[in-house]
Amino acid sequence: MNMPEALSRCLVLNTVAAARILLRRYDREFQSYGVTVQQFSLLAAIRFQPGESVASLADKVLLDRTSLTRNLNLLESKGLVRRLASQGNVRLCVLTETGEELLDRLLEEWEEAQSTLTRDLAPGAVETYLHVSRQLMKP
Repeated sequence: MNMPEALSRCLVLNTVAAARILLRRYDREFQSYGVTVQQFSLLAAIRFQPGESVASLADKVLLDRTSLTRNLNLLESKGLVRRLASQGNVRLCVLTETGEELLDRLLEEWEEAQSTLTRDLAPGAVETYLHVSRQLMKP
């Protein structure tokens, strides 16, 4: 196998390329709402995993602490998230009423985008993709 062919079959390079394309696509979907797909993921994590510390949220949404803090700052400045002090040095996040309403709209938008994305895939392709992705994410 020659090197260009080997690189074109590289799981890492193909995953990175697919991730970039999907992020751009979903960022375009959410652009009119003023959030990115990472921020959408963070809003959903805050709603569906209440009581998680900021450190735990970073693990859940697979963001490094710096990116998480930057995104939380942006969401807080938009009035979508509030950070609360908890026991000791632990900080918790909650959605504001505006954040809850926006997330409801984003979830509808996400469902439509997800349906569009998967519509033309072969039967079983989504399950196969998710299975392979989850296998590759294991440490």
